Amino acid sequence: MKSEQTIGAFAGSEGFTLIELVVTISIIAILAAVALPRFITLQTQAREAKMQAIYGGVRSAAVLAHAQALATNTTLSGAATISMEGQNVTLIHGYPTANAAGIQTALQLNASNDQVIFSAGSAAASGVLTIDVVGGTSPNCRVTYSAPAAGNTGPAIFPSTLPSGC
Repeated sequence: MKSEQTIGAFAGSEGFTLIELVVTISIIAILAAVALPRFITLQTQAREAKMQAIYGGVRSAAVLAHAQALATNTTLSGAATISMEGQNVTLIHGYPTANAAGIQTALQLNASNDQVIFSAGSAAASGVLTIDVVGGTSPNCRVTYSAPAAGNTGPAIFPSTLPSGC
């Protein structure tokens, strides 16, 4: 006769003792407590990397639009429109405007597919468009694009520089 009781539907069946189950659950809980903070850190790092990628994309899109404006002899003083990859991109002073018809079209970023949030922006000189990464805390995970205020100046493009919370 066995000295320990077994858990099971039948008296003669073998199973796990209550102590074995408690030890197993305890080990799983300890592993989860160690892994969870590392997983959260990875999410933050992924959002920061996404913000940096968007920052690079915005800079590249602005320079490409400006280069095309120069190559096609498009006016650099005031409003204009160029075609990039079959899409019309509005310009102000030779660079994309800070709205959906400008830098957002040149960047080819989609709010729902790419998990970002665009501010309304503006087609005017010195207009500002912000791009926030979904899941981050605003304004910690943001790229800001400001259209040039006058001719012979470039746009101001800044990634968020706050150290945490992305």
